[in-house]
Amino acid sequence: MEETFRQFDNAMMPENRDIRAAALGELRGNWTQPVLATLVYVIVVTAATSLLGLIPVAGNLAASLLIAAPLDFGFTIVFLNYMRGIDRDDMVGKPFMCFQKYGRFLGVSVLYTVYIMLWTLLFIIPGIIKSYAYAMTPYIMHENPQLSADDCIEASKKMMDGNKGKLFLLDLSFIGWALLCILTLGIGLLWLIPYMECSRAKFYEELKARQINQSNQSNW
Repeated sequence: MEETFRQFDNAMMPENRDIRAAALGELRGNWTQPVLATLVYVIVVTAATSLLGLIPVAGNLAASLLIAAPLDFGFTIVFLNYMRGIDRDDMVGKPFMCFQKYGRFLGVSVLYTVYIMLWTLLFIIPGIIKSYAYAMTPYIMHENPQLSADDCIEASKKMMDGNKGKLFLLDLSFIGWALLCILTLGIGLLWLIPYMECSRAKFYEELKARQINQSNQSNW
């Protein structure tokens, strides 16, 4: 696994503005399905959290670990597929694929969530840093079914070594849009979330491409 997921030169990565431009280019003229998928995702997560949240503490924890976390992974993978031109005309129900392979999604997403929660309980900043170290976990899980949950997380840590700051800055670059969404009472998030998800998927694709390129060069 160490040979498959190795660190590479961050300078080879495109500028974040180019990553955003590529994501926006894929979305332009094709917003309907991404927006509908986001709407359904938000409604389901909100409803599940609200219902289970009626049970103090345990309900919120169960909603986060058993429903929201696997569904969030499924949602992330849908936008990776979107950036690859897969299932663009049928996105609404695709995040729920996590329940078709629930054991796999649950195992990886729960371990991912628990690790971040434990780091955050220690200190906020280390928790944020670890969340970026583990950020590629859903994509790696999707593309490497042979890897265990812990292996997926470890692979993400190796892949993000030296790249956490760049992804953080990519996320931070959306803050202006997020503030504008407040003026729309949150409705604008239905467009912003797909934009961010596509940008993160593009970030992963660029990381993966350069990782493969460096691996090929090292084998010469």
